[in-house]
Amino acid sequence: MKLENNWQFKTLENLEKEAWPKVDFNSHLVKRTGKLRKVPLNEFSIEDLRLMIGENFGLPYLIPLALERLKENILAEGDLYPGDLLVAVASIESEFWEEHSTYKKEIGAIMSDNFSIIADSRLKLGKYFRR
Repeated sequence: MKLENNWQFKTLENLEKEAWPKVDFNSHLVKRTGKLRKVPLNEFSIEDLRLMIGENFGLPYLIPLALERLKENILAEGDLYPGDLLVAVASIESEFWEEHSTYKKEIGAIMSDNFSIIADSRLKLGKYFRR
């Protein structure tokens, strides 16, 4: 999938050309993910990425951003614990990685380059990421 030059300044609603209807459901997760679809991607925090990736929303757009954050800090941390973004990325179903082999190679390289940090962190990634 080829991304537009200015894709990072758009929202998931703009990029996916789909506006979600307002949901009257009393759930923090439902409300937060609905709001994040209206936020420009360049304004996403690590927690925003972790949350949306963990819910499998907007992966073709959010994974490149997450990979950039993981290159900067393999243990990038949202609201849960050091490395929670990596765990969210590594937890994505294999079908996504098969369709996006470039991203799969990139996350594999990032993980290889940071093997000792990951090992020292004691994150349980083996069950999530299959090359």
